Amino acid sequence: MRIHIAIADAASCYCAVVLLGLILLGSVIESNSSAAEPVKGSQLLDRPCDEIYVVGEGETLHTISDKCGDPFIVEQNPHIHDPDDVFPGLVIKITPSKPRKLLR
Repeated sequence: MRIHIAIADAASCYCAVVLLGLILLGSVIESNSSAAEPVKGSQLLDRPCDEIYVVGEGETLHTISDKCGDPFIVEQNPHIHDPDDVFPGLVIKITPSKPRKLLR
């Protein structure tokens, strides 16, 4: 009986070590594959129009309005004092009034 308990304890220990190794390996592979490159060019067209939108490089309120179907961006975002002063990283609220058009 003691032999069976010792074998079961050893097997559970080995399983725990293997499981921990798989978890660590998965996290290392995921962190290496998620090395994000900057968004450029036509990749901006594929970005989703969520309710909270972060302005990307090269975008204007006009292009965002066309892409997301929200003609009232300035009215809904009182923190935008000058529509021409939009910069990458600016957070705006989007309320689409029509379905997003596919730009491809």
